[in-house]
Amino acid sequence: MWLIHRDTDGNSRDRIRLPPPLREALVRWYVGEGSYHDEQAGVTLVQNARIGERWIACDCLGTDEAPPILTPAYLSEAETYYLRRLTSTKRPEHRPDCPFFRDQATNRLTEVRTRNTPTDPPAGFFEVLRPAPEKLAQRPEDDAQDDRTRNASTPRLARLLWRLLDNAGCNQIAPLMFGQEWSIKEEFAALGRAAAKIEIAPGIELARAFWTHARPLETNVVYGTLRVLAPRWPKTHAPQGFVALYAKTIKGNEIHVPDGDPIRIATRVQSPSIRGNRIAGPFIVLVVAGEYPEARGYAPLRAYAQPIHNGRMFVPVESDFERQTLRAILAAQRELHVQGVDVAIGKPLFDTMTPDGPCRPDFMLEARSRMTGEVKTLVVEAMGFDSEDYEAAKAVTHPRMQTLGDLVTLDPSEVEQGNATRKILWTLDI
Repeated sequence: MWLIHRDTDGNSRDRIRLPPPLREALVRWYVGEGSYHDEQAGVTLVQNARIGERWIACDCLGTDEAPPILTPAYLSEAETYYLRRLTSTKRPEHRPDCPFFRDQATNRLTEVRTRNTPTDPPAGFFEVLRPAPEKLAQRPEDDAQDDRTRNASTPRLARLLWRLLDNAGCNQIAPLMFGQEWSIKEEFAALGRAAAKIEIAPGIELARAFWTHARPLETNVVYGTLRVLAPRWPKTHAPQGFVALYAKTIKGNEIHVPDGDPIRIATRVQSPSIRGNRIAGPFIVLVVAGEYPEARGYAPLRAYAQPIHNGRMFVPVESDFERQTLRAILAAQRELHVQGVDVAIGKPLFDTMTPDGPCRPDFMLEARSRMTGEVKTLVVEAMGFDSEDYEAAKAVTHPRMQTLGDLVTLDPSEVEQGNATRKILWTLDI
């Protein structure tokens, strides 16, 4: 087997032959018979090949023919390196008796995906990168979903962003009587205050390696800071920094910020996908910067783009319909304020436990009459989908939500016809 330059046929003279022990270790792991050391050897190969923009050419057809190709890849949400067989009508196939003729036999991706539920808060330190990769796994079931969010799995970077937004209170809208300032400046300031109370690694606060503007990336301030901090970074943790950006759009590996050139990330920017439909911006994007191999230094490696209500309110939303629903809720808040009722609005980002099990409402409203002191809790569900799976989920979660407060459901027709606000007002008649 050889390391070859990307986008070539594998026959160039500068290809590098893999040492036999490394090839044997890679084969043993690929067929599911490898040891821990085989795994580590394979991971190092795959990681360095991917970052160095190399492919792996198989030698099963001999040295005179164009070789079959394996491409190194990384599944971000599973934090897993794997080998993908590059197949097309223009590419030669592996020999039927070659271990790479079939996809890798391990089922580790399934094990990784089921380890954490998407709505659990992330445990431990505010970190994504690790000192060394830990897994080499099979190709994903659907190649098209490489480096994208799966419905069955939520990337750790996404859950870290939710944790930061939750700690900053960006998912909470206070009653109008408090005169809360809504501006992009204040939202970023809230994120900065939250970062001061979270650790990336033991003894290192997130605030020491956290920025809220693209300029520190463009001027290499982020990388310079990481170089200064790296000698004091605990050895069991990887130096890394985080940048929160407001973006109107994302495209591939580019983040399009309002006041500068696009920010390019090493991998595709991840974002939520609901039933396969991409959600429009604006976004709050969390970028993690870390170290490439020594020749490459520090760089922005991954990013997660969370859709938000707008640039003045970093309230996360899961769909364009949720944005419309939040507008209807805000309209109801204004009307009720005039009527002497204060309404606090919350957007839960993680599961809430009930006596019947966990659930995560779309929105939670707490209304209090300034005249009588009466308090009422309302759970608002944005019913933007129609499928058997969704109906089955509702049958389980809606009874649980009703233990938290009165449940009101809003469908697209009610929002589009202007009836959603009236429905909320009628339900919150206190």
